[in-house]
This record gives sequence, C-alpha cells and structure tokens, in this order.
Amino acid sequence: MDQGPLSRRILEEFDALSPQMKAAARFLVDHPDDVALLTMREQARRAHVLPATMTRLAQRLGYDGFDAIREIYVAAIRAGDLGFAGRAGRQIAEQRQKGDSSLAEDHLADVAAAIADLRQPAMLERLGVAADALAAAPRLFCLGLRASFPLAWTTTYLLGLIDDRAVLLDDAGALLADRARAAREGDAALVFGFDPYTRATVETARRLADLGVAVIAITDSPVSPLARLAGHAICVGGGASPAFFRSMTAAFAVAEILAALIAGKRGEAALTALGYTEAHLSASQVHWVDRES
Repeated sequence: MDQGPLSRRILEEFDALSPQMKAAARFLVDHPDDVALLTMREQARRAHVLPATMTRLAQRLGYDGFDAIREIYVAAIRAGDLGFAGRAGRQIAEQRQKGDSSLAEDHLADVAAAIADLRQPAMLERLGVAADALAAAPRLFCLGLRASFPLAWTTTYLLGLIDDRAVLLDDAGALLADRARAAREGDAALVFGFDPYTRATVETARRLADLGVAVIAITDSPVSPLARLAGHAICVGGGASPAFFRSMTAAFAVAEILAALIAGKRGEAALTALGYTEAHLSASQVHWVDRES
C-alpha cells in the first residue's frame, strides 16, 4: 500500500484523536491518492464524517485548513511519490470500456505489486519477528472470519501437519467465544482481518490481548483496529484491485511464509512430526492412489 506524505505524523497523533477524527485520519492513511484527487466534502462523505472534522484534523496536524493538506498530497503525486495502478475500483464500467483481458491484467498487476511488497527488507524482518513469537507459544490460535476464514483455516491446516499446537477459532455453532476462552497468557494468536473488519474478529482479538495472548495481526492498514491492538502487525496490499472484491493472494502468501518459518524453527521435531503425519495419512488412505497405474 502506498503511504501518504503525512502518514507517519498521523500515526503519531492517532491514539489521542477523537473517534470522528480517527475516522478522518484513517481515510488519509488508507487513501492517500484520493486526498489529492477528491474534494474535501467527498472525502468526508467517504470517511463517514462531517467536512468540519476534516478541517479540525488539519488544524490538529498544524495546518490552517484542509486545503493545505490537499496541496501536500498533490505535490506528492507530481513528485511521483504516490501510485495509481489498479485503483480504479469501478469494475463494471472499466470492464465494459477496456474489456475482460484488461481487467484481468490490472488485477494481476495489483497482485504482483502486493507480493513484491512482501520482499522488502523491512517486511521480511517483520515476518521473521512474527514467526519467532508464534513459534515460541505453547498454543497458537488462528482467527479469521467471513472472507478471512480461509486464511485462518489454511494456516491451522499447515501448522497441524507438524504438531497439535495450532487451534482454529471459528464460529461454527456460534461457539467462537467458547473456543477462545481456552487461551491463556503466553499463548499466541494469528488474526486475519481486512476492511470492512468483522466485529467478532476485532472483539475476540481484543479479549485475547487482554488475557496476555501475543496477538499477531495480518491486516491492511497500520491504523486498522487489529493493527492497533496487536503486538505485531503485518500490513499487506491487495485492496487496490479493479475487481469488486479484495484480493487475498498476498495474505495467503504471508500465511504460507509464517507456517514455513515456524516449521523451520521447530527443526527436527517438525521433521519427525511430518513423517508421522505422512504415515498416518497413508495408513488412513486419505489421498487417492491410482492402483491400476
């Protein structure tokens, strides 16, 4: 995700802002190109705040009004500091205008950019730190609901191949709270959530953090509710796709990387467990084998 010229300053002030100003600040952090392109009233509408809130935020940041902030973002665009690729967001209109192949190409470009961001040194370091925290925990709870559920399920499945520490927190039978109560101080939770954030995910992650569980969030913004309560947050791109949905490809890559790093950190124990798992699956005839070939 591209960062705006005031993102760092906004993050420093964020906790002290009122709820309405936080909503306005979140819009500036998450949509830096729109700050330059849209009117203040339109930005306020999209942030679900009054236009006056945008003005008060600007003044809180030390500017006379919001126009001064907008000019900073316009200048950043002129300097090439903000990107536009894949941010159209009007899939039907663009698909009709440009054709199916163009939409597919734009979507793949967004996915490739999000994956490329994961290869930055700072991101690779964050992945290693997160893997350390997860590998050291006696139990690892994986949480993701609605669109994020496949991420939590995949992580639990992969880690389940090497031992039984991973626990999936799902809401089947409305039992999410019951499953989460098994967590104890010293455990870890890998939590997936993206805008729009699922209320149950945020509330459960907050309860886990209050219990002393190490929360690692895979999310989309440093000011997302999950990032702000987590001990470690890994923010992934994919929200700029021209499609009507958010791409989860980069988030899946993070889940796979963390699972691989955790297995590597457990060394010989992981190898032994994988051997046992393979033998058990073979004896149970879980996988198809063509007996006639």
